[in-house]
Amino acid sequence: MIPHFTILPILLPLLSAVVLMFFWSKPRNQRVLSVIGHGLTLMASYYLAQKTFTGEIFSVQAGNWSAPFGITFVADALSGMLVLLASLAAFAVSIFSAASIGNGRASFGYFPILQFLLMGLNGSFLAGDIFNLYVWFEVIIISSFVLITLGGEKAQLEGAVKYVTLNLLASVIFLTGIAVLYGIMGSLNLADLAVKISASPDKGLINTAAILFLVGFGIKSAIFPMYFWLPASYHTPPAAVSAIFGGLLTKVGVYALIRVFSLLFIEDPFIRDVFIVLAVLSMITGAVGAIGQQNIRKVFSYLIISHIGFMIAGLGMYSTLALMGAVFYLFHDILVKTNVFLISGVIFKMRGSFRLENLGGLYNKFPLISIVFAIVMFSLVGTPPLSGFWPKLYLLQSSFTEGELWIFGAILLASFLTLIAIVKVWLAAFWKKPVENKIAMERIVWHQLIPIEKFLILLPILILTTATLYIGFYAENISDICKLIAEQIQDKSGYIEAVMPQIETNINPENIP
Repeated sequence: MIPHFTILPILLPLLSAVVLMFFWSKPRNQRVLSVIGHGLTLMASYYLAQKTFTGEIFSVQAGNWSAPFGITFVADALSGMLVLLASLAAFAVSIFSAASIGNGRASFGYFPILQFLLMGLNGSFLAGDIFNLYVWFEVIIISSFVLITLGGEKAQLEGAVKYVTLNLLASVIFLTGIAVLYGIMGSLNLADLAVKISASPDKGLINTAAILFLVGFGIKSAIFPMYFWLPASYHTPPAAVSAIFGGLLTKVGVYALIRVFSLLFIEDPFIRDVFIVLAVLSMITGAVGAIGQQNIRKVFSYLIISHIGFMIAGLGMYSTLALMGAVFYLFHDILVKTNVFLISGVIFKMRGSFRLENLGGLYNKFPLISIVFAIVMFSLVGTPPLSGFWPKLYLLQSSFTEGELWIFGAILLASFLTLIAIVKVWLAAFWKKPVENKIAMERIVWHQLIPIEKFLILLPILILTTATLYIGFYAENISDICKLIAEQIQDKSGYIEAVMPQIETNINPENIP
């Protein structure tokens, strides 16, 4: 049986977006239909993920054109889990959007574009050839550019220009790498490339293509020194948009690095050393940048940069334990970063400002809500036994075992600096006395919301917090999945055979230096 369910997480957002367009002038209907559409995608994604957790790898050849000639979609444990988490994050954001996005933005296509963005994200995770990965990246850029500019405020437009300029540059570099690789190998299917590159003598040209991909994906991932566009743009749109950007967009770049480099380029020790250097610099610079910020969303934006470094470090070390830590941290970060940006939106409604000097007193006035916020923020820090602790433990164990002590030290330092940044936010927003600020007071809308609106705003935060607590307290279950993913990443033969069963591979992960 052809596993057509593999492409359901792509088709359902597309169909939802089309349906939503028929209700263009009816924002209320769009809100309901958007949540329903995201809910259906989440169910399909859960079904796909459960199938991949058995260790089986599914592939679909569009139009029955056999690989490497057709468009290939592939679902293994890594892409299955990421599709599930992306759909869960988008579902939560859709609920938050239903209660927080005004009719003005809704009437200009916010909800259909949100569906197109999810379609692009899921398409990227399931793409089986490198050119279609590029196409899905462009779907993401177009959709995200519309979302970041809706509303037309000056700060939004300024941030959008920086965002789209650097991402288009990344796309050009990515496309150049594709052209170089196609010129050398004559193929763009990832499984086919994995076989051909391992046997190719053109190592110099292959490494040139690898560097182009590293720069292109590095800009999209916001790793050092290609990160400066992120804190200049992610704090400008509404909280719902910032949440899906912060939780998912950079993670697509990280996924691309893991997928493409593990299949094609990771055998070169120089490439792995470059990853480690960039990872360490990303960890430290992002965490230091977060400490110096006074805007709560800029704090979280710099922490995105820092924590991308943890994932890249695991890829650079490339041991089973390091890869387990990298993908575990990737899963944790999607949930937590989406949640903290949603929390920043709630704080804005309660205090009328994102700036720390205008906040305060939240714990006294909203103690139960503040406890939920505290769980999320200290999960972000990696306080045991919360979700951020376990992947750091794997990464520390791997770096110590392999003698990579400077990675070990960088992880500890970045974690300590993250703790300082989060404590700074907690003290300013929750414990200190509230500041009387006329501009901020005029923006406070929490007391104007009806109970159902407050419930819908807090519900997605509770959903994501529950998921975060699950992967923290049931880390053994997630670790089993991460171990399966690490083994699939290191053993290319399973991926290749699922896409091209007619090809016999002699790739042995033990031969990788």
